[in-house]
Amino acid sequence: MSRSDTLKRRSRKEWAGRFALTSGIAVLAFQSVAFSIAQVATKTRPAFADALAPYDGRLSAAHAGTLITPKASARDLAEARKLSLDALHRDPTAVIAAVTLGLGTAADGNEAHARRLLAYAQMLSRRNDQIQLWSIEDAVAHGNVTTALRWYDVTLRTKPRMGDMLYPVLTQAAHDPAIRTVLVHTLAAKPLWADSYITYVAAQKNDLQNTSTFFLALGARGIAVPEPVRAAVVNALLDAGKVSEAWNYYATLRPGVDRSRARDPHFTASLETPSVFDWTPVNGVSIATSFQRTPNGGSFEFSAPASIGGVVLQQIQLLPPGTYRLAGRSSGIEQEARALPYWSLTCRGERQDFGRVTVPNSAQANGTFTGTISVPAGCPVQVLTLFVQPSDAISGISGQIDGIVLAPTKQR
Repeated sequence: MSRSDTLKRRSRKEWAGRFALTSGIAVLAFQSVAFSIAQVATKTRPAFADALAPYDGRLSAAHAGTLITPKASARDLAEARKLSLDALHRDPTAVIAAVTLGLGTAADGNEAHARRLLAYAQMLSRRNDQIQLWSIEDAVAHGNVTTALRWYDVTLRTKPRMGDMLYPVLTQAAHDPAIRTVLVHTLAAKPLWADSYITYVAAQKNDLQNTSTFFLALGARGIAVPEPVRAAVVNALLDAGKVSEAWNYYATLRPGVDRSRARDPHFTASLETPSVFDWTPVNGVSIATSFQRTPNGGSFEFSAPASIGGVVLQQIQLLPPGTYRLAGRSSGIEQEARALPYWSLTCRGERQDFGRVTVPNSAQANGTFTGTISVPAGCPVQVLTLFVQPSDAISGISGQIDGIVLAPTKQR
C-alpha cells in the first residue's frame, strides 16, 4: 500500500471520528439549550417546558400543578396524578409534585392519604402557599380552631404578603369568642406579623365594636397595642356615634378617669398621639403649642404672632347636665382685656358656646382664674376649648396654663 493510500484511509477515519465527536457535542449542546429554555419557560408555559426536558422531575411537577384548578375535570386530575408520580420517581424532593398529588387525592375524597402527602410536602418545604391554605381550610372544616390558628401563624410567618388575603378572613372569624381567645393567645407569643395585624384591625371602620372587644382582650393578656392605634379606635367609635363604647374603651386605657370632669388637670400625660378624650393641642400655621415638664407636673405653652388667634387646646367631655366650676392658673400672660385667652364649652358639632371663662393677666390674683359653666340637657358630648384672641402687641401673645379643673359644683 502506498503512502498516499494510507494517508487517505487515516484521513477518512479522522473525519469520521471528528464527525461523531461534533455530533455528540451538538446533542449535548442542544440538550443544554433545551434545558435552559425549559427552566425559563416553566413559569409561563409549564407544559412546553416539561415536553422540552421530560427527564426533569421539577418541570413535570410544575406542569402537574397547573392542572389542579377549581374547574379541573376528572381527566385533568388523572393527568396531574400521573405527572406528579412520575416527577416524584425522578426527584423525591419535588415539592410541587407532592402538593399536587395531595390536593388531587383530597379532591377524590381520600383525606387521610392527602394529609400524609401534604405532611411530606411540608417536611420538604414550609413555604408552599397551597399546603398552608389547604391545611387552614381542613382545620376549619373539622372545627379545630387551635390547628387552624397554628397554620395561620405558619403561613404569615413565612409569607407576610399573605396578610392581604388572610387578615380579612381572620378578623371576621374573630367575632367568635372561642376563635378570638385562641387568636389572642397566638399574638401573645409575639409573632412577626402581630403589629401588622393589629394595625390592620384598627383601620377597619365597619365593625368598631368587635375591634374594641378584640383590643380589650389583647390588653387583658398584657399585649401592648400601639398608642396611635388605641387613640384611633377611641376616635372612630366616637365619630360613629358609639359614645358609651368609646368611653368604656378609653377608660381601660386610662384607669380611674371620671367622665364628670376634665382629665389630666396638670398636663402630665405627655402622649405622642392623644385621643379626643385627652388634651389635644392645635398647631396652626402661625400658632405654636407644646406641653412642658415642670416641678409641679406640667404646663401647656402657647404663642401666636400679632393679629393671629384661634383654637390652641381641646378636650372632649361627656358631662351630665348640671353646673360646673372651671378654675386654673396661668403664667406669662400680659395682654389688653380684648386680647385675653378664654376657655369655652360647646356642644360637639355646634359653634355657639354655653359657657366662657376668661383667663386674666397672670399678674392678677397670682394668675388664678375661675368661673361657672352650665351644661344643658340634650348635649351629651361637649368640647372644652382654649382660645387665644388676636393681639395688637408687636410680640403677639404667649403664655402658659399651669393647671385646669372642670368639675361639678356639687359632689355627685
